[in-house]
Amino acid sequence: MYAIVEIKGFQYRAQKNAILRVPLLNTEPGQSVEFDTVLMLKDEDEIKIGQPVIEGAKVLAEVIEHGRGKKKVIFHKKRRKGYRVKKGYREQYTNIKVTDIRS
Repeated sequence: MYAIVEIKGFQYRAQKNAILRVPLLNTEPGQSVEFDTVLMLKDEDEIKIGQPVIEGAKVLAEVIEHGRGKKKVIFHKKRRKGYRVKKGYREQYTNIKVTDIRS
């Protein structure tokens, strides 16, 4: 069984005991979170597709840790003008472990 769930504007495929890397959530590690914007559910032989979401379906997960990804570099240059700008950032993320999918 798996579900397609929307978390902070991104869609993820959630299976039981799967670990997902999602954008930063405002919860402490060890706490449980609940996502109710389930777009699709697939059982062994049945597929439910929401219009736009499935009513009553939830994905339960536990926050494992917070972190920062690798540095991304943004470089702008205009040739022959002496214009060069180098910027960078590190994207913050949260690792969650899916504990249950309820339909």
